[in-house]
Amino acid sequence: MDMVLILMPIVVAFVVGGVASVLALRLGGRDVVRNAREQAGRIVADAEGQRRILEIEGHDAAIRHRQEAENEARDQRREITRVERRLEQREEGIERRSEALERSEQSLRDRTAALERAEHAVIEAREEAEASLARVASLTLEEARSELLDRLDIELRDESARRVRIMEASSKAEADTRARKVLATVIQRMTSEITAETTVSVVPIPSDEIKGRIIGREGRNIRAFEAATGCDLIIDDTPEVVTVSCFDPVRREIARVALGRLIQDGRIQPTRIEEAVERARAEVDRSIQESGEQALVDAEVTGLHPEVVKTLGRLRFRYSYGQNQLRHCVETSWLATAIAAEIGANIEIARMGGLLHDLGKAVDRELEGTHATIGAEIAKRFGVSKEVVHCIAAHHEEVKPETTEALIVMIADAISGSRPGARRESADQYIRRLEALEAIANSFEGVEQSFAIQAGREVRVVVRPEAVDDAGALRLARDVSKQIEESLQYPGEIKVTVVRETRASAVAR
Repeated sequence: MDMVLILMPIVVAFVVGGVASVLALRLGGRDVVRNAREQAGRIVADAEGQRRILEIEGHDAAIRHRQEAENEARDQRREITRVERRLEQREEGIERRSEALERSEQSLRDRTAALERAEHAVIEAREEAEASLARVASLTLEEARSELLDRLDIELRDESARRVRIMEASSKAEADTRARKVLATVIQRMTSEITAETTVSVVPIPSDEIKGRIIGREGRNIRAFEAATGCDLIIDDTPEVVTVSCFDPVRREIARVALGRLIQDGRIQPTRIEEAVERARAEVDRSIQESGEQALVDAEVTGLHPEVVKTLGRLRFRYSYGQNQLRHCVETSWLATAIAAEIGANIEIARMGGLLHDLGKAVDRELEGTHATIGAEIAKRFGVSKEVVHCIAAHHEEVKPETTEALIVMIADAISGSRPGARRESADQYIRRLEALEAIANSFEGVEQSFAIQAGREVRVVVRPEAVDDAGALRLARDVSKQIEESLQYPGEIKVTVVRETRASAVAR
């Protein structure tokens, strides 16, 4: 219908135009023709405008219909989504209720089982009580009292041992903090004698007048000396001596040698101090190298890297409880070699492991870690065999010893470090300490015999199994260690081991 309305004016215009043209041609009037054409143009323009208006209106109507359809579809999707969400929520609620029901059923089954076990235990307790009553009824008053006391004693001992284990476990969490506090307190209260012995060297001087020259104008000489050596120079009222203090024994030795040269020369000034320190450093380095090489000759060890030899030589200036560490290493090597030869172990590994076991003590003030770990790292870095490296790392059981040679080095180290006279202890004192350890252990009831081993570092206590049970063995070890702490003075620590062995035998005929 819309197209008919659009085409009708056009057809009319063409008809009018044609008629007008015919009339104009017939009449021969130009004005009539022009007017007819103008009128036809206007009619065509009007028809075109109406067509455009109708197209725009149709397009708008189509857009409105499409928008309405989209809105309706969107509303339907939203409704479907809401319905699906409600269905999911209902399903989740059903699942939760089902799980709750399952838990309730399981709890009910557990309670039922617990009630059955409790009922069974009550029945057994009642039967046991009836049997006990029947047995007690046949006892006298004294027998019943004695049996009751024995039972209470056993229960109390077991309970006390159990509580001790619980208390030890609970206090273990605080052990590190308390240990650090105790260690700090001990260091603070340590007597100056031990510290001075291990960190101080005394240099004699011909007269007290030289002290002023050592100090120099406004202290320039002493400051230059301390800066060049890294040591503290102590000049006090002590007559005819000057004290050199430093925790590094090699630097302290360099400072001692340099100061001796300066005092002997008499010309003490910053330039001369630096020259003397350099010459002393070269001299000490040569001495370290020679000491390391001599230790290799004494221990009959070859094939070590020069850096390992130099590090070993530094132990010449290291002491522990008055024992020179380089001589201790050589002695340990001798002992390890002898033990390995006796039991058929690898002699060369034991020999080298004993010589290098304390290698880390030469540099443990400069690096972080224990001397066993540091020594093992140094030996590994310079191509020492892995068997010897293991002996070094395991000689204090920081690493579990896995070879016979590692155990031999541990034993040789203990023998050398704890033998009579090694650490300011005479043979008589050594024997008296071992006898005192065994006497303390033998004084406790139930002990069959005791042995002080590893030069008094451990006490093995053998008990009678019928007199001491497992809980009693724990109490006995604690009581013996406490008695040793209160009665004796000793270096380091002493391990108490209680051995309880039950043997059964029969004869077949």
